[in-house]
Amino acid sequence: MDGKVVQLVQGREKALEADSPDEMLRRFAAFPEIQLIDLNAAIANGENSALIETIASRARCRVGGGVRTAERARRLVTQGAHKVIVGTAAFTPALGEISAAVGPERVIIALDSKDGKIVVKGWREATDFSAEEVIGRLESFCSGFLCTYVDKEGMLQGTDLSWFRRLRAATHHEITAAGGITTMEEIRELQAMGVHAALGMAIYTGRLDLAQLAEMQA
Repeated sequence: MDGKVVQLVQGREKALEADSPDEMLRRFAAFPEIQLIDLNAAIANGENSALIETIASRARCRVGGGVRTAERARRLVTQGAHKVIVGTAAFTPALGEISAAVGPERVIIALDSKDGKIVVKGWREATDFSAEEVIGRLESFCSGFLCTYVDKEGMLQGTDLSWFRRLRAATHHEITAAGGITTMEEIRELQAMGVHAALGMAIYTGRLDLAQLAEMQA
C-alpha cells in the first residue's frame, strides 16, 4: 500500500509497516511462493504496479488486488505474476473472461468470509452466500482457492480450523488458508488436512519463527 509493505487488520486499519521490499524478499527467500496484494488497487485508490513488477521479477508470486478485468489479469501476468488472485470479480461475469484470458491454471479465486458470508470490494461489502455454497461451482475457472477467515485476520487470535475442514471437503482444488493463523499447531493441523497456510501478521510481529517455518517444508 502506497509503495510500502504493510499489514492491515481486517483489511482496514494499518497495523504496521514492514522492512523494505528488498529486505522482505531476502527474508522470504526460503519459501516457495509469496502472496502479493496491491491494497490500493483492491480499494480502487491507485496502484503499485512498478513495485509489483519488481518483486514478481525476483520471486514466484501470486498477485491480487483489483483484478476485476481480463486486461488487468493479463497485465499482472506480463509483469511476472505466476498466478493472479481474483476476489470481487469472481462473482461477476468478468470471471469467465479473466479465466479465458490467462488460463484457469493461473487463476486463484479468493473466498473471503466474515460473519459466515463472503465479503468483496476490499472486504467492505457482504454478499448473501457462504464460501461453502459456491466453492464447487467455481472450480472450472481456477486452479485453487485462497480462503481468508476475515473475522480473525491480522488479530493474532487463531483461526477457524473447522471452517477450513468444511471447505477442504467441498473441493478437490488446492486451498490456501489465511486469516488469524498464529501458531505452529494450527499450521500442522492445516497441513494434515491438505491445506496450505498464508502467513502475515504472525511473521511480521515475530510470533512465528521464519527458520522454523522453513524447516517444516524441507
